[in-house]
Amino acid sequence: MNTAHTLAESARVFADQPAIVIDDQTDCDYGELAHRVACRAGALHESGVKPGGRVVLYLKNRPDYIEALFAIWWAGAVAVPLSSMLHAREAASIIDDVRAQLTWVGEDLADELMDVCANPGKVGILAAENLAHERNFHPLPIVDRRPEDDAWIFFTSGTTGKPKGARLTHANLWAMTTAYCADVEWVDERSSLLHLALQSHASGLFALPFIAKGAAQIVPSSTDPAHVATLMRTRDNMTFFVPPIMLRRLCSAPEIKAAPVERMGTVLVGAAPVLAEDLIAGMATFGARLWNGYGQGESPCTITAMGPRAMATAAAEHNRVALESVGAPRIGTQVRVVDDDGNTVQDGEIGEVIVKGPTVMAGYLDNPEATAETLRDGWLFTGDLGRFDAGLLTLLDRSKDLVISGGANIYPREVEQTLRQHAGVLDVAVIGIPDEEWGERLAAFVVLHPDEDTHGFERSLDEHCLSMMARYKRPKEYHLITELPRNGAGKVLKTTLREQLTAHAHNKE
Repeated sequence: MNTAHTLAESARVFADQPAIVIDDQTDCDYGELAHRVACRAGALHESGVKPGGRVVLYLKNRPDYIEALFAIWWAGAVAVPLSSMLHAREAASIIDDVRAQLTWVGEDLADELMDVCANPGKVGILAAENLAHERNFHPLPIVDRRPEDDAWIFFTSGTTGKPKGARLTHANLWAMTTAYCADVEWVDERSSLLHLALQSHASGLFALPFIAKGAAQIVPSSTDPAHVATLMRTRDNMTFFVPPIMLRRLCSAPEIKAAPVERMGTVLVGAAPVLAEDLIAGMATFGARLWNGYGQGESPCTITAMGPRAMATAAAEHNRVALESVGAPRIGTQVRVVDDDGNTVQDGEIGEVIVKGPTVMAGYLDNPEATAETLRDGWLFTGDLGRFDAGLLTLLDRSKDLVISGGANIYPREVEQTLRQHAGVLDVAVIGIPDEEWGERLAAFVVLHPDEDTHGFERSLDEHCLSMMARYKRPKEYHLITELPRNGAGKVLKTTLREQLTAHAHNKE
């Protein structure tokens, strides 16, 4: 079983169908894409990349990203896609950790990486002339792999510490691909996937079912909402994935509101907590096309989901519990909420979310201790706290983000949801910080709407919290900032916020 076989089969059945599209212009059809991939796999083989060897992709979104990814698999190697948002030193550290046999890097990231890379001789810069050279190699037949062989090393976001490499196998990717077609949406050669988010993360993973069904991959020259609206007029059944921050941008754009949303596919949302208000705004903009999914790098895109029909029903019934949930377990996936002893808790009780199924990773790369802690008796212990209500999972927070103040448990995500309902708040993150009296206290970092008056905003936010939640849950301090720090997957970097507070405190001393 080699994931590359899905491309080979699509090239056989849909040879003349558009495969890679730049805006509204076809770059190559499926027959040409498979030929390019086979030739570049030949180039990998010629350069010394062995089956099972690891090849790093340190690239921004680009038309040949999917081509590079499948060339690695075609050659029997393991892809290690890295976020282009990483600093070159962070990328170089991962390249060294995985003992990469080759790293493909774009020209726009190459200079910084070459300055810090331990082995620049194993770095291939994908300039236009190099790309053309690789596409002219003698094509390599697909190297067969076993289902349990590694296919994609997915590095965790590193929001709470050193990133770990989740080992996703060919069987994992196949299960994720089939689950998408089974319970997200029907995909065929008339469908397309628009890459607005990073191809190194969820957008690249979501590409797999579209490749398997001969659908087009659309790479936009811009992710500006006005440009996205233009693309929405050129193609039917176009799906895209966005994190919540990008969903808000699209929903607030007048060009999107005027676009023909009835021609669209699905709007996939995830990678970070999605507030009920964001979903309501999304449905008002796109109609009943939103899909809110929960996954981790350790079980990508496939733990639970709230589909368009269920979401529309919840909105019509004003069922806030359902809208604030991440839906029901995906097909073929078991999900439980357990106490500290691993016992399943009752509905409505809070515990750790654990997952079992064919998409759960094989383990962490070269990290048996973390693997043993996270994978127990076939179950993935996610580190997320949540509860089930009538079959729907509501996430509360990462277990590491739980704040205990004066002996009471406070879930920052709940406070964030409350603050997000304030008319002046555009974005918010809440963290716990040490407190001599209470043990911990809450600090809120708030991004206000551009036209919002900052005068008296702390009092206004405090009054808003007191009107909607217990007094002990409200933040003890508010910090007004222009933008929250995020990683490439759209997740807020709360470690950075804590560091900013520490630095600020030291400067005051």
